[in-house]
Amino acid sequence: MTAVLAYTSPAMGHLYPMMPLLLELRDRGLDVHVRTLDTLVDQARAAGLSAERIDARLRPIADKHPDWAATNAKAALERSATMFAERAVLDGPDFRRAIEEVDPDLLIVDTNAWGALVVAEAQRRPWLHFSPYLVPLRSTGTPPFGPGLPRWDNPVGRVRDAVVGRLVFGAVERSIIPRINALRTPAGLAPVRSFDDLVLAAPLVAICSATPFDYPHPDWPSHVISIGAMTWEPPTAPPAWLADLPDPLTLVTTSSEYQADEALARVAVAALASEPGSLVVTMPAGVPDDLRDLPPNVRVEQFVPHAPLVARAAVAVTHGGMGATQKALAGGIPVCVVPYGRDQLETAARVVHADAGTQLAPKKLTPAALRAAVRAAAGKRAGAAACADGFRAAGGARAAADALLAQLASPSRR
Repeated sequence: MTAVLAYTSPAMGHLYPMMPLLLELRDRGLDVHVRTLDTLVDQARAAGLSAERIDARLRPIADKHPDWAATNAKAALERSATMFAERAVLDGPDFRRAIEEVDPDLLIVDTNAWGALVVAEAQRRPWLHFSPYLVPLRSTGTPPFGPGLPRWDNPVGRVRDAVVGRLVFGAVERSIIPRINALRTPAGLAPVRSFDDLVLAAPLVAICSATPFDYPHPDWPSHVISIGAMTWEPPTAPPAWLADLPDPLTLVTTSSEYQADEALARVAVAALASEPGSLVVTMPAGVPDDLRDLPPNVRVEQFVPHAPLVARAAVAVTHGGMGATQKALAGGIPVCVVPYGRDQLETAARVVHADAGTQLAPKKLTPAALRAAVRAAAGKRAGAAACADGFRAAGGARAAADALLAQLASPSRR
C-alpha cells in the first residue's frame, strides 16, 4: 500500500486545512500518516488517520517571539521568521525520524516547517509543499508581502512595490536566508538566494487560495497550484442554543493562536449587540471574564464549530486569519476584516481586492467604526459569492491529490 507522511506546524490552523487532502488520499486507498500538535492527534486519529505528535519543544518557541507585539509589518515578519528558523532546528530532525519510522512513498510538508522542507527536498521522494495561507512568492503586479498594500499593476505601483519590497520583505529575507542555508548545507543541498527559491524547490506547491480572492499570478511556474479554500473541522453537532438565536446572525472570530485581539470581541459586543438579530463570537485562545454576562442574543464561546454558524450568518467579522476568513467566503458570506498582524494584512487586502467585504484597522476600532464597516460588508454578497465559486473551481483536495499522485506515475520516477 502506498504510504503518505504529512508534517504540520504546531497549530490547529495548519492541520485543519490539510485534513481534506489527507482524507482524500485515505479515501483513495493510501496509508496516511500525520505528525501534528499533541492536542490534535486524537482528532486526526478519529478521522481515520495514523497520527503521532510532533516534537513537544516546537510549540513554546512561539511564545518567545510574540509577533502581535510588533509595531510594524517589518518587525512582525522578522519575529515570525526568527520563530520559524528556531523551530526548523527541531522540526527537521523530527521529520527525519518520522520518515525513518514510516518509510513513506509520498511526503507532505507544511510551509512553516522550514527544517522539514529541507529534509523533504534532500529525500528526493515525491513531495508536496503545502501552504494553508498566502505564500510570499514574487509575481508581477503583486505587492511585496507583509504590509497588505493594494494591488497597483501599473508603472507607479511597480516602483512602489520595488521600494517597499526592499525595505520590508527583502530586509527580512536577507536575514533569514543564511539561517535556511545553514540547514541546507549539511543536508547536501545547494544554497538558496531567496525565499522564492526555498518554496519553488518542491516538485509541487499547493496554496489554499484562488482567484478572484487572490491576485492573478500568470507568471508562477506550473508546479505551483492554487487549490481553493480548505475548510475542514471536526464533525460536531451544532450547539443547542443556535436554533434559538434570531436572524440575521453576525459571526465574529478571533485568533486560535494568542495575539492580543480581545479588543475585537469587546468592541463587537459593544457595537453589534443592539443591532437586529444575533451575535456569536468565538475566542479559541480564551474568553475573558468580562465577556461572560451578556444579553440573550449574544454568545461568546471559546470554541464553536464554524460550519453551522456560517450556514446561518449574514456577515462575518474576522481577525484576518485565512481559515476563518475563507470559511466565510467559501459559504458566500461577506466579511469585515480587522487584521492584527501575521499574514492577516494580506488576507484583508485580498478581501477588499475581491470586493467581498471591508477592512478596518485595529487602531480605528471603535463601536461606531465597526458597526459602519460591518454594514458596508453586508452589502458585498456578490463578491463573496464570486470567491466561493472561485474556490470550488480550483478543485480543492481532489486537485491537490491528483497532482501529488501524478508524481508517482511520472516517467522520471521509473
